[in-house]
Amino acid sequence: MANEKDYAHVSTDVEEKRDQMLEVELEKEDKQEALPSPVSAQTQRSKPKLSAAAIIPVWIVLSSSVIIYNNYLYNTLDFKFPVFLVTWHLTFAAIGTRVLQRTTSLLDGAKDVRISKDMFLRSILPIGLLFSASLILSNTAYLYLSVAYIQMLKAFTPVAILLISWTFKLQDPNKKLAVIILMISCGVALASKGELRFDPIGFLTQAAAVAFEASRLVMIQILLHGLKMDPLVSLHYYAPVCALINLLVIPFTEGLAPFMEVMRVGPWILVSNACVAFLLNIAAVFLVGAGSGLVLTLAGVFKDILLITGSVLIFGSLITPLQVIGYSIALAGLILYKTAGSK
Repeated sequence: MANEKDYAHVSTDVEEKRDQMLEVELEKEDKQEALPSPVSAQTQRSKPKLSAAAIIPVWIVLSSSVIIYNNYLYNTLDFKFPVFLVTWHLTFAAIGTRVLQRTTSLLDGAKDVRISKDMFLRSILPIGLLFSASLILSNTAYLYLSVAYIQMLKAFTPVAILLISWTFKLQDPNKKLAVIILMISCGVALASKGELRFDPIGFLTQAAAVAFEASRLVMIQILLHGLKMDPLVSLHYYAPVCALINLLVIPFTEGLAPFMEVMRVGPWILVSNACVAFLLNIAAVFLVGAGSGLVLTLAGVFKDILLITGSVLIFGSLITPLQVIGYSIALAGLILYKTAGSK
């Protein structure tokens, strides 16, 4: 508690927006797990910056920690309430961003954003619904699939974004991107075929999470065109909206059970879990200006490799040679996607 731009109708703008969308995915992709940034753009106000060598390792550690910690809660501590956990993360983030707004300069960009009632109903609310669905489904997938396999499936997110863009004619298809899409798709398909503990429910859940996340990113570009928000500012506006949406969902999905289980798990476990997720969003602010899009892409690839390795070592996930080959193909396609969008 999750990718990381603007869909203009001329070719040069399309390439620039595609480049920015991938950065959104990388900044908060676990996203899904750690409250992905709804919008990531430069603001006019100066932001504190750290070198790429300083912030990228911190981001990798925090991003990996959130995913591993959530999986530990779900499958080791048997706290199988993803809707409750996401709602708790969002509530913590809503409070945390407001504390930071009053005590630091990290949310000074919020002063430049004016949210009218019409914008809230037409833009913030529908994007918030997609945000909540993406977070809930991506967390629910951990109840059925391994951390390693989920990371492999997430490689399909850029493909989903392009397919949606092409379907609604927000971007013109081209042969180069079509080949890259085929490359990533084949890689993910091979990784799925090699999965020893394939669960159709888990697969469909994660696939739906990817679809909602891709739709969210596309809708941001359509509905919030020109609105400048960094990861923390966007979280400042989206967290309370999504927390309320999720709170209304809990009675119909998990009922009172998670509230009864809080004392068994321990309140401090949940507090520390939410703290790690919130720190990841703070790191995302510094990550925005840390390096080029390609550097962030490579950092994301390295993080995924570490996560898959950690999943094998910590949780005993089984990885087959076919999955290694398939995921390597998908990662190569992801890097080509980034370089293609940078030209």
